[in-house]
Amino acid sequence: MDNLTDQPEDLQIAWWAKKFDDIDRELAQLAIICKVPLLDPGVIERVLKNDAAVCGAPNAPVFSKLRSLLMMHYAVRDQAVAALGATDAQALIEDVVKRLRERIGADLGG
Repeated sequence: MDNLTDQPEDLQIAWWAKKFDDIDRELAQLAIICKVPLLDPGVIERVLKNDAAVCGAPNAPVFSKLRSLLMMHYAVRDQAVAALGATDAQALIEDVVKRLRERIGADLGG
């Protein structure tokens, strides 16, 4: 099996789930450091627009990494949509976010 599309569907979904889990776990850690309620309405857009005022604890290097990683999340999401389809990719992302909320609690907002 040379590429992802040759793999059985369950292995492909597991691969994407791991990728999102890794990215989103680090996003959560960075958001907590900067006290950014990432899951509150409008906050993601503000981070993407480089609005550091959204930080409860300003930390320019960490905020920059948070923003870059958030952009990476969206790039990977686009790739997942192409590989899995929009419905499966969205369900996968929602599951990852749900597990993050369970592990981290209210620190991410939402």
